[in-house]
Amino acid sequence: MTEERIQELAEGILGGEKRALARVITLLEDESPWAPQILSKLHSHTGKAYRVGLTGPPGAGKSTLMEKLALEGRAAGFKVGILAVDPSSPFTGGALLGDRVRMSKALVDSEIYMRSMATRGSLGGLARATQDAAEVLDAFGKDLILLETVGGGQAELDVAQVVDTTVVVLVPESGGNIQAMKAGLMEIGELFVINKSDHAGADEMERELMEAMDLLPTTVKWKIPIIKTAAVKSQGTAELFQAIMAHRESLCRESCLEARRLEQARAKVRQKVGRLLDERLWAAPEYEKFLDILARRVVGGAMDPFKAAETFLRRVKADGAW
Repeated sequence: MTEERIQELAEGILGGEKRALARVITLLEDESPWAPQILSKLHSHTGKAYRVGLTGPPGAGKSTLMEKLALEGRAAGFKVGILAVDPSSPFTGGALLGDRVRMSKALVDSEIYMRSMATRGSLGGLARATQDAAEVLDAFGKDLILLETVGGGQAELDVAQVVDTTVVVLVPESGGNIQAMKAGLMEIGELFVINKSDHAGADEMERELMEAMDLLPTTVKWKIPIIKTAAVKSQGTAELFQAIMAHRESLCRESCLEARRLEQARAKVRQKVGRLLDERLWAAPEYEKFLDILARRVVGGAMDPFKAAETFLRRVKADGAW
């Protein structure tokens, strides 16, 4: 790809061209070597959007809830971007639920942009390119970005490092799992939603949630709300959107939003550093061979894995590669 084409795509994003947006997100998903150059050109135009993450177990109705929140956002004057992370197809590597027929009403609005992203083996509920895609949507002009994780219980924790407000979506049938979730989803939630609250067991679920939250450490002044919704019927979704906006105001009032963004930037830089080191290190054949030597020593009992790792790092440092 030429420098001219890279500049063209960046300018397309800043100019609100949807074809450029779709192309750049595809480049991110494909881990194109040109993607970082495009992101670099866009970075100074990011930082304005507010990001909300929806996470929770499969079947909680996150997609339907996401559509309703997008519509609430539009009614409030926001330009909305949606990143819905789906399981990967074992055949194409693409998102299995890429058609997103359940969000058909939201997609009629030209100011709502939705993109399904495949996990492609990434753990933690998000696709590898999700955070970068959110920044592209930010530069594109979206000021409210909604991220939906793939759904999978306690593995859904990465979203809290990417968004400003984390919404944990549960259903009455999840009641028996509350205790198991304390160390995972329970600790990242800033708003809790009991969706499908018109089903039996919603009140009991609410009581269990309140009891569980009493045991969690509180480090901020924000009082975590529990909101009952029936997204299919549009019940409680306006209240949920208002609660998200209240959390946003709370973060700004307590000067927490800037600190959160700083921590997110730190995490992202660490992630990028680790990835660059990994790519450049193992591209050198001599280090792959040295790794094999160390692995044989570990298998043979002559060296433990920690000692092997220290030995490897000393070799890299002695070579001046680190």
